[in-house]
Parts: sequence; structure tokens; C-alpha cells
Amino acid sequence: MKNRLSPYYPLLPVFVAYFALFLVGRNVEGTWQLVATLLFYCALGQAFNIFLGMTGYVDFGYVAFLGVGTYGMAIAITGLANFPQLGLGIVAIGFVLAIIMATLLSTAVGAVALRLRGAYFAIATIGVNEGFRFLIEGANLWNGSSGMIFTAQLNEILGRDLASRVMTLWADILVLFIGALAAVVTLLYMKSKIGYALTALREDEDAAKVMGINVTKYKITAFITSASFAGTVGAAAWALKTPYVFPPEVFEIHYTIEAIIIVMLGGAGTLLGPLVGALIYGVSKYYLSIFLPGVQLFIFALVIIFVIVTFPEGVVGVIKRKTRNTAIGQYII
Repeated sequence: MKNRLSPYYPLLPVFVAYFALFLVGRNVEGTWQLVATLLFYCALGQAFNIFLGMTGYVDFGYVAFLGVGTYGMAIAITGLANFPQLGLGIVAIGFVLAIIMATLLSTAVGAVALRLRGAYFAIATIGVNEGFRFLIEGANLWNGSSGMIFTAQLNEILGRDLASRVMTLWADILVLFIGALAAVVTLLYMKSKIGYALTALREDEDAAKVMGINVTKYKITAFITSASFAGTVGAAAWALKTPYVFPPEVFEIHYTIEAIIIVMLGGAGTLLGPLVGALIYGVSKYYLSIFLPGVQLFIFALVIIFVIVTFPEGVVGVIKRKTRNTAIGQYII
């Protein structure tokens, strides 16, 4: 039994950290909003790490998948508002639609962009994000630049009390479960043929091709998986928590920048790294904005530069190296 479970030991600190965050938020007065923000950053980092961490490719248009996931939930709620008897079933349909839309977009983008490398790939993904946003606004899709406000429909479907609980609590708990599930999928990929292939192409893509690895297939697999999780994060953290969609907000590129910072801070390609990076980034951003308003971005930029220069492999990367071949090492990958 011990040998069968040992490959999953690295999930233990991840689950303990999520549970600890939940306990702090529910039992320490006035901390839930901070915890909710940290859970969002954790889930965002875990989802983004599936692609960036395992392939080494930087997707600057990643926020587009969160955006279409938000629209997926919004479309389900507004389109099925006349069937309130479905209740939470409509929310479930919203998640399914969010995954489908994020998968379709990532498949279309990945089929073209993933044939590019380096800066060319990064520029292409930025273009996709901005292009999709302007398509929605210019073609007046889903109310175009006016966005979609569906608080009333959510209240009608779930009832005012349950809808309020969803917006203030359950949406954040859903984000927690999405982050935990993304960690599980990351570990399963790491321990499977997919993970070995992605590691090979991350280290040397040309050599991986020579070895017979279909690098395009595995890159697209990681890309779609990561995008699907991003869609669910958008559906829960944005559409359910704040029931409106406004294109300039849901396609704001700074969310992608935050995801990159989180993954690089914690350690790209590690399991615990995105969570550690999210906690460092989220807590620092929160308290700097309180105690040093107006200059927090400048100070935080210096902190980020210091950490990345000092720990180029990320905080967890350093811990992983220091604890290799120790009892703690089996929990850090």
C-alpha cells in the first residue's frame, strides 16, 4: 500500500495548504476576501503551470481562456433563465460550456501558434487575446462592448439567498477545488508518458523530435488542459462571484502577467511552486497596497526582481534541490 501511495505524497502539502487557507478564511474575522484572492491566484497559477511549467512556452494570451470561460457561464445563466426549475443544473451547464469554449479556442489557437517558438509564439498569443476581445466588441457578440449583467437571472434561478451565498462563498470554494484538481492533473501528467515527453521537449525540443516524440501533440495536450482549467476558473471566480462580463476587464492582459509571475516565483514545472508563488505574490500585493499605497507596484517590482535573480529556479525549485534524497524530498517535486 505504501509503495502504491508514495507517488502521490507530493499532493499532501498542496492539499494541506488549501485546507489551511480555507480554515483561516472561515475562522479569522475579516480575512475571507484576502483568502478568496489568494485562492484565485493559486488556481490561476496551478492551471497556467500545466502549460508554462511543463513546456517552457510562455502564453501571453492566457487570459483569453479565462474570458471565454466567463462568457460560457454567462451564456448558460442568461440563456436558461426561463427554466429556473433547473436550479444548480444551470450552473453545471455553465461550467461545461466554459470548458467547451476554452477547449475550442485553445484547439484553434494551439493548432497554429504552437508551431511557432519563443518570441514568435508569445507575440502570436498576445494577438489572439486582443483579437478575440475586439471581435466580441466589434461584431457585437454577446452584447459586445456593453457586456453582460446577469445578477437578476442568477437570483431568479437560485433564489436570492442561495445566489448571495454562491457569490460570497461557494464561488471561492469552487475555485479552491479547481486549483486542487489542477494540481492532481499536473501530478498525473508528471508521472505519465505525457510528462516525460513534455520534459524532453522543454529541455531540448529538437532532440525530442529526433527521439521520435510527437512534440506538437503533447504541446497541444498541455495547452488544451491548461486552457480548460482557465475556463473553469473564469466561470467560478468571475461569472459566479461577480455576475457580469465586461470585455476590457475579462481580457485584461495583466492577469496573464500575474500568472507568469506566480509560476516563476514559486518554481515553473514544480507541483507546489504555483501555490507558493501565489501566496508570496498575493500577500505581498495586499499588504503593500495597505501600508505603502501609491508606491506598492514599484516596491513589489524590486521584490520580484530580487527573488527571481536570487532563485532562478523559483522558491520551491531551491527547496527541491536542498531536500533531494531526504525524507522531506519525497513531498517536493
